[in-house]
Amino acid sequence: MPPMDEGLLDDIITRLLAVKSGRGATKTVQLTEAEIRQLCVASKEIFLGQPNLLELEAPIKICGDIHGQYSDLLRLFEYGGFPPAANYLFLGDYVDRGKQSIETICLLLAYKIKYRENFFLLRGNHECASINRIYGFYDECKRRFNVRLWKVFTDCFNCLPVAALIDEKILCMHGGLSPDLKNLDQIRNIARPIDVSDQGLLCDLLWADPDKDIEGWGENDRGVSYTFGADRVSEFLQKQDLDLICRAHQRIFIDMWNHNLFISFAMSKNLNWWFEQVVEDGYEFFAKRQLVTVFSAPNYCGEFDNAGAMMSVDDTLTCSFQILKPLDKKGRFGFGNNLLKPGTPPRKACLSSEESPVKPLVRNGRHQKSDLTEAMGSRKS
Repeated sequence: MPPMDEGLLDDIITRLLAVKSGRGATKTVQLTEAEIRQLCVASKEIFLGQPNLLELEAPIKICGDIHGQYSDLLRLFEYGGFPPAANYLFLGDYVDRGKQSIETICLLLAYKIKYRENFFLLRGNHECASINRIYGFYDECKRRFNVRLWKVFTDCFNCLPVAALIDEKILCMHGGLSPDLKNLDQIRNIARPIDVSDQGLLCDLLWADPDKDIEGWGENDRGVSYTFGADRVSEFLQKQDLDLICRAHQRIFIDMWNHNLFISFAMSKNLNWWFEQVVEDGYEFFAKRQLVTVFSAPNYCGEFDNAGAMMSVDDTLTCSFQILKPLDKKGRFGFGNNLLKPGTPPRKACLSSEESPVKPLVRNGRHQKSDLTEAMGSRKS
């Protein structure tokens, strides 16, 4: 198939960005079914032409779940820089639950087509027909266009890569580890297009969760995949000579005193959600900072007062976090920032934060460990 017309692509991006505003929800963007089909087909070919395990270089900005919160996606770009001003990696879950999944995925696909070597999208568990058939994307496609277009999106989603490796040291995926994962070639060798089954390596990469209360592997109360303990993270990183796992894929946790309120809300919305942790600051550490969860949908579903975050990896592999506050909490764009950059850190994945700055250590002249204090340790991971 010939490449997508560049003039049309630029016009689509212009229309998608024209609705951005300082506050409140964005307007619906008028795209034709034919234009959206072209975005899906063109991006699908690009996805299949690139590895299933992307091998990327820093500097790069990493974003977690978006879930159709298009105005917040635009705020992330306002904050981090619109492509190509910065390189981006998104960790999946672009659709469902939010009100503008179509605008969200269309802008991301358009940027992927235009900046294919600088803009990267991984697959989340919601980029799967059996999931987004239930949680909102199917209904949005049917209401605004037709079911045929939803099937076109499904074909595109089945071609998305599932993991990324940044400078051979930071492994990124949507969900987590798998008991079947012994080496990274297994990820490279997953054939595409592929649907997501209810078990196996691909399922775990998209669905698994860390759990601070267990060792080894545990039952996941999502009803799919596993949970894994800090010991599995440490063991995997050591065997693969990696420094850090970066993932997304978090849901809402409501404290015990608030259970009745949440149950009433869930019943009124007909939501089948488990009580889990919210990454309330937009990011969460696990396993002595060997794993970090990034969640980029502030004020999730319009009901929860969580922040979103974006993780920046600089060219020394120092990782830091920019916080996106709920829109009504601060300023025009609601940005918060706890970005601190230590002087001349070693080329080793380091996590920098306001509460616990990184102190570089020297070890044998290569990929040195960093002294990462426990002050921001996992709350409920």
